[in-house]
Amino acid sequence: MSRVGHHIKAALHQIHSIAGLVLALLLALIALTGSIMSFEDEIGDYLNSAIMQVAPRQAPALMPDELVARLKAEQDLGKVSAVTLSSDPAAAVRVRFARDEQGARPTSLYVDPYDARVLGAPRGEEFFATVRRLHRWLLIPGDAKGWGRQITGIAALGLIVMLISGLVLRWPRRAASVKMWLKPNLGLSGRGLHRSLHAVIGTWVLPVYLVMTLTGLWYSFDWYKDGVVWLLSRPHVAAAKMQPKQPRAAGRSEPAQPAGFDLAWSTLQREEGDRFSKALLTLPAGPGTVIRIRSWPKDSTLDTTRDEFRVDAVTGQVISAERYADKTLGEKIIANVLDIHRGAFLGWPGKLAFMIAAALMPLFSVTGILLYLSRRRLRRPAQPPLGRLVPGE
Repeated sequence: MSRVGHHIKAALHQIHSIAGLVLALLLALIALTGSIMSFEDEIGDYLNSAIMQVAPRQAPALMPDELVARLKAEQDLGKVSAVTLSSDPAAAVRVRFARDEQGARPTSLYVDPYDARVLGAPRGEEFFATVRRLHRWLLIPGDAKGWGRQITGIAALGLIVMLISGLVLRWPRRAASVKMWLKPNLGLSGRGLHRSLHAVIGTWVLPVYLVMTLTGLWYSFDWYKDGVVWLLSRPHVAAAKMQPKQPRAAGRSEPAQPAGFDLAWSTLQREEGDRFSKALLTLPAGPGTVIRIRSWPKDSTLDTTRDEFRVDAVTGQVISAERYADKTLGEKIIANVLDIHRGAFLGWPGKLAFMIAAALMPLFSVTGILLYLSRRRLRRPAQPPLGRLVPGE
């Protein structure tokens, strides 16, 4: 290796080591919380299977506004913010609530669609909500508006630096040797074993970590999100998505008629017929009458493969319709960022592979720290042995 190449590798080694030492524990925390959420949907369905289904009846299901009114009449549960309705007559309705004055959100409820009887609160919801806040925002106050969002983004950028520098540092002289790249030397011990595990297993998970970090940055930095939208979307779609939110007009009053779900639900049924499996109807957070509807087709296998509508709750007019089938490849990639981030786009094997890769992050933190400490010991100058003192000398 030339002297220039040696200096470059030495500099990369310093960068890799410093970034690893600074971010080791943070990256391990983010990765472990991500692995816990890998099969959140499947775990939730299993834990709550008894309250997610009802016995179908001949009588028609209640309209959502009547269901909410009956639910409120039974007990004061706070302001309803969204309902999840299904085309399946045996599916329960899930009712979600808005945050209270202290910023806490009451747990959602599963409700019988025929008589508004409360079936129960979903088990595991609060646990996964806390894990998600830890994963995305480190439980720092402010959630998406606090500093946690930027800190996790900086950690993701640091991981990209470590992945690239680590790949360059371990590039073997026999680059075509699969064994050299992918087989750890388990016959070693101590520093040699730590180095082998760190390098070889790091090579296994490098593509997964790159996908995780490149998609995870979407949730941390607006400039990154806008850049991806500009790159992958058609010009008119990108312009619409990058449009800043309009501030509320001063003195604007609440609508005379509060927004309800019924007209929006009827509009969706009329427009979609029996093509959808379930729909999430969300009321506007502030003044306004436009309801957002996310609708999942019956053949949908991914949570992000959905259509999105905006419907005026007073007139029933469709304000906008964004159908997944009409998106370009780039726009479908944007729509599926979350499922790409967690490996769900590859089905359950992909989710399992991403979960295992995330769970392995502490291995790199531990072996990296051990390698750093062993280097420190090797660089420490040896102490000269003290001679035995002889009387008279």
